[in-house]
Amino acid sequence: MAEFKDFNLSEPVLESLEKMGFKAPSPIQEQAIPLIQKGDDLIALAKTGSGKTATCAIPICDRVDVNNKAIQALILVPTRELAMQYATETQKIGKKKKVATFVICGGEDMDLQRAKLRDGVQVLVATPGRLIDFIFCREIELSGVETLILDEADEMLSMGFYDDLEFIINCLVHKHQTLLFSATMPKQIKMIAEKHMNNPQEIALNLKIVAPENIEHIFVHCPPKDKLKHLTQIMKDEAPTQSIIFCGSRREVESITRSLRESGLQVDFLHAGLSQSVRNVVTNKFRSKRLPHLVATDVVARGLDFSGVSHVFIYHLSSDPETHVHRSGRTGRQDRQGKVFTFVSRADLGKLKRIAQLLKITPKWLGEAPPKRNTASPGKGRPKKAPFKKKPIRQRPRKEPGNEPKGEK
Repeated sequence: MAEFKDFNLSEPVLESLEKMGFKAPSPIQEQAIPLIQKGDDLIALAKTGSGKTATCAIPICDRVDVNNKAIQALILVPTRELAMQYATETQKIGKKKKVATFVICGGEDMDLQRAKLRDGVQVLVATPGRLIDFIFCREIELSGVETLILDEADEMLSMGFYDDLEFIINCLVHKHQTLLFSATMPKQIKMIAEKHMNNPQEIALNLKIVAPENIEHIFVHCPPKDKLKHLTQIMKDEAPTQSIIFCGSRREVESITRSLRESGLQVDFLHAGLSQSVRNVVTNKFRSKRLPHLVATDVVARGLDFSGVSHVFIYHLSSDPETHVHRSGRTGRQDRQGKVFTFVSRADLGKLKRIAQLLKITPKWLGEAPPKRNTASPGKGRPKKAPFKKKPIRQRPRKEPGNEPKGEK
């Protein structure tokens, strides 16, 4: 089994990893870190929870020249929460070496961010929009960037950041290494790779979308009006150490939160409509395990690592199997056991069938399973309807000249 010391890392970085409890490199770390250290461009396809953040942060922190105050590594991520998480883990890995890591994202005070950048930042984590704000104001210097990292690249593209990424990459006119991490490989990512990467090495650890074996999937069939009643009862019966409830809209998130609070559960919520300061407070409370239950939209479905989540409740079923995988992946982190309860109404059965087929899972039902569609042959079960017969159109007889009834002209 490989060890982190096999990568010839500096002593301060090894000390930080030991303090953080890192035992051995994950499969993606074992494959990717040597390539990053060589300076190769890299495309890595890996599922959520595979250790992508540390895969980048370890060699980047090891490489940073702490005597050089310029930005040496630029990390782009799709959301503010993911930016905060990435920066936090990078700070921990670079702490012993005293690597200056900072995050800039929307919703935060630009004056404070501006002051920090002037003080000197060596690893910068950013969301595309806020970084472009600083570029337009000419208040950020990127000429020292040696490594560009695009994390959750497919998610950034699905959120409409393609033009922003093109603009940022084109601002890096000097030679640099590019690392691209993604769960899938859509056409736009291939376009970016062909245009901006130099003979990239490729690692693919998730060629098939499958449900992890350490996560138990349980389905609850009920009409929409009964979902909340079943959710509340299951949460009380299961007594999760920590749980996330995924909803389909901001309004649904806030409504479910109010109802769960009224039932006596300690719960808070997250969605994109909250201010950044509120989102930070809630995220930190949940990560530090001071908050047992979190109701959320998909703002927390990708990338964020909450290691203590034992249960996920999918209140609103997505039609996209990949979204289901990312939601489910909030539990069972680092090969721990996890449970996912998915609420399914009659209207959801078609979506569930597609998800089950792609993920290769057999639905396990809590309570009654939905009735199967009647596929009986003619003569069994429901009687076969007689075919519809079209009635002939009755034509009026043609009138011959000279035979008109009296009174007609």
